[in-house]
Amino acid sequence: CLFSMAAFDQKTSYAGTWTLDTSKSKLDDRMRNVESMTMTVEQTEMELTVTTATKRAAPPADAPPPGGGRPGGGRMGGGDGKTVYALDGKETKTEIEGRMGKMPVTLKAKTEGSKLMLSRSSTFNGPNGEITTSTKETWELGADGKTLTVNRVQTTPMGNASSTMVFTKT
Repeated sequence: CLFSMAAFDQKTSYAGTWTLDTSKSKLDDRMRNVESMTMTVEQTEMELTVTTATKRAAPPADAPPPGGGRPGGGRMGGGDGKTVYALDGKETKTEIEGRMGKMPVTLKAKTEGSKLMLSRSSTFNGPNGEITTSTKETWELGADGKTLTVNRVQTTPMGNASSTMVFTKT
């Protein structure tokens, strides 16, 4: 716990508005229709607040429904909105509003060297039983402080998906 706080005392700041550079990013199939993404990050000594807004292209008329037509679709484990992480290394629990109502979410942030590790997991009851999803992100700030690389692994009942997202500070 003290190690995590000491790492953040070095004042690595992720605060700012970040825009996804799709030409430099490697997006997984679940993100293939992302046209743009903006991530607004607010940071205090104790919290990191991440607010995302994503614009997606409309699917082609002949595309299968999200998630192959399964109830719940293909967008489990992520989405736009605000997430608040405690920067003391402790897990926090909250609820987010999802398509099936409020869902419990466990969040954790910690540092490993110059990298910020964020994790988010949720277990809830879906139409076909219990569903568990998780997202793990590794954030690495470029030397100039104007580039942020986010390596993301999402785990859902549909399997794992990995993306490398490169953001520029605007």
